[in-house]
Amino acid sequence: MISALKPLRLGFIPLMDAAIPIVAARKGFAAAHGIDLRLVRETSWANIRDRLAIGHLDAAHLLAPMPVAAALGLAPLDTPLIAPMALGAGGNAITFSADLTNALREAGIVRFPAEPSALGRALRAVIEARVAARKERLIFGVVHPYSAHNYELRYWLAASGIDPDCDIEIAILPPPFMPDALASRKIDGFCVGEPWNSVACRHSGGAIVLTKSAIWRASPEKVLALREDWPDERPGDLAALLQAMLDAAFWCEDAANRTELVQMLSASDMLDQPPEVLLPSLDGTLDGPGRFLTYATGMANFPWKSDAEWFLGQMRRWGQIGPGQGDPAGVRAAFRPDLLREALLARGVSAPLADDRPAAAEGGAGLIVPGTLGDVRLPRFGFFDAGC
Repeated sequence: MISALKPLRLGFIPLMDAAIPIVAARKGFAAAHGIDLRLVRETSWANIRDRLAIGHLDAAHLLAPMPVAAALGLAPLDTPLIAPMALGAGGNAITFSADLTNALREAGIVRFPAEPSALGRALRAVIEARVAARKERLIFGVVHPYSAHNYELRYWLAASGIDPDCDIEIAILPPPFMPDALASRKIDGFCVGEPWNSVACRHSGGAIVLTKSAIWRASPEKVLALREDWPDERPGDLAALLQAMLDAAFWCEDAANRTELVQMLSASDMLDQPPEVLLPSLDGTLDGPGRFLTYATGMANFPWKSDAEWFLGQMRRWGQIGPGQGDPAGVRAAFRPDLLREALLARGVSAPLADDRPAAAEGGAGLIVPGTLGDVRLPRFGFFDAGC
């Protein structure tokens, strides 16, 4: 019997993809594994990253590219981080102001969320018309320079013939500030995780125009982040935390728990939003070509090393590091599928033997890959334009 729980402080941002650590704490999964999981709500990703680095936090719900940025020395405090687990797949959307969505309707888009290629062509036409009329550039918000939001927005814009560094402006704002920034006309749109798209639609007259699953199916978003010394210095804590997080992930994935989940997340010290605002990301309302937000199925918790390397490529593409900078081996070391594989094996769950995603999983229901305890089925994944 566990006589005393080990206190562990975990920072999170109020988002639907913070559900796994929230449920681990509130449903008692962490306590069952000997952990007193103490949740610390923050507003900005920079705060969480810095508090994790200096020891104010033991663990964090963190943007997936941030451990990559830390490995490249791009964080202000020299503290290497690891990501032994992804906290689901998907969960983001792009929301535009009423004025911009009306302009897109005039350019031929009849319903939202839209198909990414058609929406991109329409947005390019709107931008060209604004240039001809000598109007100011559109401003789109993202949550951090080293975020999947920034890279997927830029990827979609560039694939649509829009230069994200010249044709528009990109501003950095914490997720909860996005709806008010849109309502006050400080920005024209944003890419953010739920529930802040739905909040903006309710209170700011915006519209969700595109989902992350339409841009990049089954893609990583947030990770469980720890300081690099955990596997050597705190192996028991690491094993217990991963089991608690997996308990919570499978619980969140079960549709039978959906009502209780949104009630739990709606609490004033959690996301502080009504359950009806949280539900669309879970009930299929926002689903695009793939699931809008997945907590566990399809290896949604697996931290693929190839995803870390893709983020490195985007950092080079957009000038955050020089063309020859960045050691791929060091970047890949920040994502630790070996640790999750071990945790899943302890549960009797098969996990992929490979550390990288397969080259493609575009056809049918996805792809079957070799696993530790038998074959593993992966969902369809990849980009809307079949790029990389």
